[in-house]
Amino acid sequence: MILITGGAGYIGSHVNKELSRAGYETLTLDNLERGHRELVKWGKLEVCDLSDEERLRKILESYPIDAVMHFAAYAYVGESVENPEIYYENNVRNTLNLLKVMRKQGIEYIVFSSTCATYGIPTEIPIKESHPQNPVNPYGRSKLAVEHMLEDYSKAYGLRYVSLRYFNAAGADPDTEIGEWHEPETHLIPIVLETALGERSHVEIYGTDYPTPDGTCIRDFIHVSDLATAHLLALEYLKSGGDSDVFNLGNGAGFSVREVIERAGEITGKNINVVEGNRRPGDPPVLVGSAQKAKKVLGWEPRYGSLDVIIETAWEWHKKLSYLRR
Repeated sequence: MILITGGAGYIGSHVNKELSRAGYETLTLDNLERGHRELVKWGKLEVCDLSDEERLRKILESYPIDAVMHFAAYAYVGESVENPEIYYENNVRNTLNLLKVMRKQGIEYIVFSSTCATYGIPTEIPIKESHPQNPVNPYGRSKLAVEHMLEDYSKAYGLRYVSLRYFNAAGADPDTEIGEWHEPETHLIPIVLETALGERSHVEIYGTDYPTPDGTCIRDFIHVSDLATAHLLALEYLKSGGDSDVFNLGNGAGFSVREVIERAGEITGKNINVVEGNRRPGDPPVLVGSAQKAKKVLGWEPRYGSLDVIIETAWEWHKKLSYLRR
């Protein structure tokens, strides 16, 4: 059985589906503060916060857990700057609780949801795993701290881990069973689609004077179902004797903010009102990752790499979510 912490969230719920389809039994552990019970459609659910080490221990004693997929974390960059304390408590301290209980229970495999935010401002594009890690916000620093913890646990206690550094997760389950559901929403594609649905008045572009072809930032969007496949491959890599390691997950190609908005308008058939604003501090002009290592070592190959497919699957989900919210 695979334990999925934060499995009621966006990426965790898609990984739950992928693991279940592959024949694994799953146990989702989520405090439902930012996750949604409705997204846990496979396996079992235990409502628990990782800060409750005693309850966590009892849960892990009650199930035959073979490995852990760890998604339970706060992930809003702006919030992390305004209130870093909760990021270190939730993302770092609570992960330490998890690792302590895993060690006591003899659970030796963990796949960790990390982020490209650990790199900070890129000095080369595309970003490889060897790129220096100099995060510029508490969110990225909290994730990097966990990467260091995993490395230390591996050396001292024999923990086997894979850290997956995502670029911009996007899209939704092609079957429209689950999808992105954040409150508040801060990601570009959902904001654009909520504008298309009339739930927002406009999309704001933060900066139109970047040194890019159309003046807006370029980002690497990776379909969430492709991320889910990578987690399954990472688990099987560890279980087959693979060494602890880190891998980037991205498309290897970037799409500009304006390009995303224009394609969303064409796909939805809606007029999307745009307001041009100023740059945000710390936003690099281009953020694109190299996933060649994951392709070579894990045998990973994205299936939903086109921007159109990413937006189309997200659009179908957000129309459904809009109905559910009524």
